[in-house]
Parts: sequence; structure tokens; C-alpha cells
Amino acid sequence: MKKIYHLSTCSTCQRIVKELNPSSDVLLQDIKTEKITVPQLEEMKNLAGSYEALFSRRAMKYRSLGLNDMQLEEDDYKRYILEEYTFLKRPVILIKDSVFIGNSKKVVEKAKDAFNYI
Repeated sequence: MKKIYHLSTCSTCQRIVKELNPSSDVLLQDIKTEKITVPQLEEMKNLAGSYEALFSRRAMKYRSLGLNDMQLEEDDYKRYILEEYTFLKRPVILIKDSVFIGNSKKVVEKAKDAFNYI
């Protein structure tokens, strides 16, 4: 399975999707218009190893809700990601049994290599 969870209004996500140039067999899910389901998040977590790895501390709501002053647990990360799309670090790219999280150059390059390998 090949899937990209992204935000269509995010210029960084748009740039990365364009760079990856996904073929028609890659599913694109705009997390703002099509909410992440529990099974989808579970799949991402199983590949990533934790919900924390999928959680974005850059989200504006992270500070505005005072989450930066709290000790969050795995269940908290899961709950916030499911409640508010902005808490998912993006894009999240699934390629077979691999997951690529975020927009760092290193992650995007590894995702590109994985796309080209398949």
C-alpha cells in the first residue's frame, strides 16, 4: 500500500507531493477534509512505533491549549491527533511497511528513494 496523508492547503505538503510525483496507485488523503480514522492512526502508529512520533509540536494549538506545559502520554497524543488534524506531523507517507513522517529534507529524500525503489 502507498498512501500520503497531507494537508492540501499547506504549501510545504504541496511541494513535497509534487516532488514525489506519486503515480495513480498512491492514495492521497487530505486530512482536513477526510478525517483520520482510528484504524488509519493505528496503522501509522504501528509503523512509527508511537503516537508521539506522529505528533506535531509545531501546531499553533499546541501552545494555545497549553500542551507545551503538560506531560503528555501516548493516549493523549492519540486523542489530540484524532480530535484535530493539525496535530498530525505531516506529511505522513506510507509505502508498504515503511513510514516517513514530516517534511525534513532527509525524510523526503528517503521517501523519494522508497517510491523509486518500488
